[in-house]
Amino acid sequence: MSPEPTASSPSTLADTGEFALIADLTGRFPQGPHVYVGPGDDAAVLRTPRGHVVVSTDVLVEGRHFRREWAGAVEIGRKAAASNLSDVNAMGGRAHSLTVGLAAPADLPARWATDLADGIAEEAGLVGASVVGGDLTTASEVVIAITVLGTCDQAPVLRSGARPGDVVALAGRQGWAAAGLAVLTRGFRSPRALVEAYQRPQPPYDAGPAGAVGGATAMIDVSDGLLADLAHVASASGVGIDVRRDAFELAEPMRAVGAALGVDPMQFVLGGGDDHAIAATFPSGTPLPAGFTAVGQVTEPGPGGPVVTVDGAAYDGPTGWAHFQ
Repeated sequence: MSPEPTASSPSTLADTGEFALIADLTGRFPQGPHVYVGPGDDAAVLRTPRGHVVVSTDVLVEGRHFRREWAGAVEIGRKAAASNLSDVNAMGGRAHSLTVGLAAPADLPARWATDLADGIAEEAGLVGASVVGGDLTTASEVVIAITVLGTCDQAPVLRSGARPGDVVALAGRQGWAAAGLAVLTRGFRSPRALVEAYQRPQPPYDAGPAGAVGGATAMIDVSDGLLADLAHVASASGVGIDVRRDAFELAEPMRAVGAALGVDPMQFVLGGGDDHAIAATFPSGTPLPAGFTAVGQVTEPGPGGPVVTVDGAAYDGPTGWAHFQ
C-alpha cells in the first residue's frame, strides 16, 4: 500500500510531473516472462509462440489533444489513429489491428461518431490495419483511447541503443503541425498547408521498418517535440545528442508564420510534435535508408549525464509538450 502524501511530498499530478509519474506507475507492474519490452519505449513487445506482438495505447482528450472547432471528426479520427500507428512504426514494426474506446457526451451528434470511425478506418488502411473491436461510454467530453497491435519482421529497435559517434537522422515532416497549431490558437486558418498538417499528420509509415532493416541503433516517434523526444533516447541510451540547426530547411509557410508572430520559426522544428516523424540513430558510415536525413550526432553524455544540445550548446527555447502543466 502506498504511503499517504505528506506536507513535504508531491500530492498532485502537476507536482509530480508526467515522467516521474510514469516511472512510479510502471514500477508497480511486474513483468512476466512473455514481456520482451515492457513500459518505457514507444510500444511494448510481447513474446508469443510464433514471434513477437508490438502493443501501444494512446488516449486523446478533447480540449487537450484536439478541438472540434479546429478539425472535423474524420480528421480527428485520422489524427488519433496516426498517433498510435506511429508508435509501432517507431519500433520498426507494422501495425495490423486496433481497438477503439470512445467516451462522449450523450448529445454528441451520431454523425460525428460515425465520421470519427471513418477517419480511423481510413488512416488504419494506409498500413493495412483493421479496427477489430472497442467500447463506448458516456462522458462530459470526448475521449478517444486506441490500442494498436503489430508485428516486427526483425528485432524491435528500442530507444536505448544509441552510442557515441552514431548519426542522428530524421524521416518525415517536422515542425509543420506545431506551426499549424500556433496559427489555430491565434484564431487564423492560414497558411492552409500548416493547418492541414496539424489536422491530419502524415507519418512516414515505411520509415520505421526501413530504419530497422537499415541498422538503426535507436528510434523514436516524434510526438511531443523533437528535442523532448530525443531526450528520451539520450536518457535511455545514456548518451548526449547534439542537433544541428543547419540540417533543417525551413519551409516558406513556417517562415511566414514566424515573421507574423514575431518568433523564431526554428522553434516549431526543434520543439514541435504531432507530425509523427521518426528520429533514429545509425552507426557512423552506415548509408541512411531512403527518406532519412542526418540532423545531428550522438555524443558522450555531459558532466551531469545524458543531455540534448543544439549546435553544441544548451537550448533555451521550448523543447516539446509536457502533460500536467
